[in-house]
Amino acid sequence: MKTRAAVLYSPDRPQPFALSTPLTIEELDLADPGPNCVLVEVAAAGLCHSDLSVMNGSRPRPTPMVLGHEAAGIVRETGENVHNLTPGDHVVFSYVPACGHCIYCATARPALCENGARTNLAGTLLDGRRYLANQAGHPVHHHLGVSAFSEFTVVAAESLIKLDRDVPLEIAALFGCAILTGVGAVINTARVEPGSSVAVFGLGGVGLSAVMGASLAGSAQIIAVDTLQHKLDQARRLGATHTVKSGSNPVSEIRELSRGGVDYAIECTGIGSVMAAAYESTRRGGTVVTVSLPAPTERFALPITNLVAEERSVKGSFMGSAVPKRDIPRMMALHRAGRLPVELLVSGHVQLDDLNTAFDRLATGEATRQILRFHH
Repeated sequence: MKTRAAVLYSPDRPQPFALSTPLTIEELDLADPGPNCVLVEVAAAGLCHSDLSVMNGSRPRPTPMVLGHEAAGIVRETGENVHNLTPGDHVVFSYVPACGHCIYCATARPALCENGARTNLAGTLLDGRRYLANQAGHPVHHHLGVSAFSEFTVVAAESLIKLDRDVPLEIAALFGCAILTGVGAVINTARVEPGSSVAVFGLGGVGLSAVMGASLAGSAQIIAVDTLQHKLDQARRLGATHTVKSGSNPVSEIRELSRGGVDYAIECTGIGSVMAAAYESTRRGGTVVTVSLPAPTERFALPITNLVAEERSVKGSFMGSAVPKRDIPRMMALHRAGRLPVELLVSGHVQLDDLNTAFDRLATGEATRQILRFHH
């Protein structure tokens, strides 16, 4: 079948993207779903910094590639051996297709699935195939097994979590990355305790989700840190008790607000100096969790004596250390109960033809979560 999609051919074009147009909107051929695969009509997809990182070249990926990984849609056809999904089901995508067999899947750490990571890096689905091709007949790679910037996509059944139909699909899309990553970093990775203090550095979709997660976890003090006032204001609406407009170094202000340092710092920028500031903002015994995926060359230094003598922790959190089939339904239940106001993250809606301009808005911090909507 045919599908209109946004294809990245050159990952290093300069901003503004509205002028350099790294994403080409074109018609592609989409093969029928093979065994264990599913054809999904994409209803909505969020624009995330992980897509932006591929566009600007800081996360090298094979091209040409259809981007998009945070999305929800409707099952239209299933391949052989797919028994848990049927046409008409509403689904949210998980951007690590967990094979279910490797050591990480066997120990309830599907975000680290070896086979999912290998095929994601190669730009294929879990079966090693590419289902997309351009009009010249050349294969087009899949982004994180999803490729949601397309009217239709074929994915591994392992990439899908079935939804109750009472959740609007454009809200459901956000649970596939921003919510899962941000809330998961607080609940699953940091294991924030009620009454504790938390600082969140960087208030994009993931950082604001971490603010919501800290509120959900019962933090007594939530300090939101960013350079942009409108994002600090948004963090207040989502549960932040204090805000710090970061200049060169926000550490002293955070340590003063928290009377010596916070219990937990969640770092969401991918900037080495911010990671160092997050570490310096914690108290003795404190924990820093980073969710960022910066360029592979990005580094930060920390004092080892201080790490040991004060029993500090530094942790990475990929996909919120989540088990998507467990955590996405739970988080949606919390949303329905009014305890995760996810809809407040949405800062606008865009069409496929407007994606380059929309990524400019994301890159400058003007927008938090823009939703790509499809109209068939």
